[in-house]
Amino acid sequence: MKKNISFLFLIILFAACKENKTTESKELSVAEKIAHAHGFEKWDAVNEIQFKFGENRFWEWKPKTDDIKLTTNTDTISYNRKSMNSTAKKIDRAFINDKFWLLIPFQLTWDTSATISESVEATAPVSKTTMNKITVTYPKKGGYTPGDAYDIFYDNNYFIKEWVYRKGNSHKPTVSNTFENLQDFNGIKIALDHKKNDGNPIAKLSKIKITYN
Repeated sequence: MKKNISFLFLIILFAACKENKTTESKELSVAEKIAHAHGFEKWDAVNEIQFKFGENRFWEWKPKTDDIKLTTNTDTISYNRKSMNSTAKKIDRAFINDKFWLLIPFQLTWDTSATISESVEATAPVSKTTMNKITVTYPKKGGYTPGDAYDIFYDNNYFIKEWVYRKGNSHKPTVSNTFENLQDFNGIKIALDHKKNDGNPIAKLSKIKITYN
């Protein structure tokens, strides 16, 4: 009887070890690798993130409660994304846009409704160098910009270097730009500067402050 129990115990132990080994060896997706390269493992500890987009929008966001405050040159507006009136919805459209520029590496894992293609090698639109590319396509319904697509160009370390935005998944690029001046904010890495093909800036992120628990 003792031999049978010992044998059963060994079988259970072997099965558990095999399951753990399978879990540990599970390969991350490209989207997850990009997110982790930019510090995604730190996100759960974020209490508040502040950032300025362009010249006139300063955001304060508490992701755990979804409380948001926007300060512009002329006004200050606070709202919660879980209960928005018509005014808040107009402001929220700008927030979603600006947050997307700020945290696109994380959006690749957050936006579960989006379809992400297999990775291929392709010529990046601005630098004209060969990089890795994935295409992110959003559903035709839902969200503020349904049906849009992004070609994400990244290096071998999974850092985003350029993207192409294609409105409504058009074959023709709407905007192509770089991701430059990558800065580390206590573990979360954010590209502050974005330039178009002609070298002119298209978006600028500044005054970033991330507060952890």
